[in-house]
Amino acid sequence: MQAIFVMVKCELGKAYEVADDAVAVEQVSEVYSTSGQYDLLMKCYLDDKTDIGHFVTSNIQTLAGVKDTFTLITFKAFS
Repeated sequence: MQAIFVMVKCELGKAYEVADDAVAVEQVSEVYSTSGQYDLLMKCYLDDKTDIGHFVTSNIQTLAGVKDTFTLITFKAFS
């Protein structure tokens, strides 16, 4: 499994609706509201064979109210 983080900028007034829709996506494990340039931070776990770009464009960017995304790809988790 590979973890990625997707920062999401929402249309005005839509952050809570986007968050509610995002948690219904199977690969999305956590959604946080944030301050700053982006409104939400989503932690996603993908199978190693999953195309990250395709996942983001098909499953996150298509959620109603999403205006922009910024994806962070992870390499190693330290515990």
